[in-house]
Amino acid sequence: MRRARSGGWCLLVTVLCAVLITACGSGSGGSASSRTASSSPATSSAAKKPGISLDVTVTGPAGVAARHWTLRCDPAGGTHPRPAAACHVLQAIRENPFGPLPKGIMCPMIVAGAEKATVTGTWHGRKVDTTIFDGGCYLARWAKIGQIFN
Repeated sequence: MRRARSGGWCLLVTVLCAVLITACGSGSGGSASSRTASSSPATSSAAKKPGISLDVTVTGPAGVAARHWTLRCDPAGGTHPRPAAACHVLQAIRENPFGPLPKGIMCPMIVAGAEKATVTGTWHGRKVDTTIFDGGCYLARWAKIGQIFN
């Protein structure tokens, strides 16, 4: 009796995994006809995700002037010194780099620099209003997107 239950459970898990793989696979590339249809002018503007529009202020140690610029992506622009490179970094990231830090994470007691970046605006339709430091709990985040602050 126990084997029948575990066999049924395994079958259920296998079917659910197959459904998830099929669903995830169909959104990542799809057939040539679905890619062609989604790139047509009539549907691309309706299905297009909101872009990136940020206002960035970077402050450093005392006595160093703060830097301020804007960044818009798709198309790249704004007053950022290298908007295309910064947009490339931000568009390659899938998870929100400006969201709150996960609860319960362990933070290194490392301060890599004295810089902090205050970022406001929108990132793919999500409101952004955050400050990121070059160290501590933000060290990994700064390493991932910090080049947009330089």
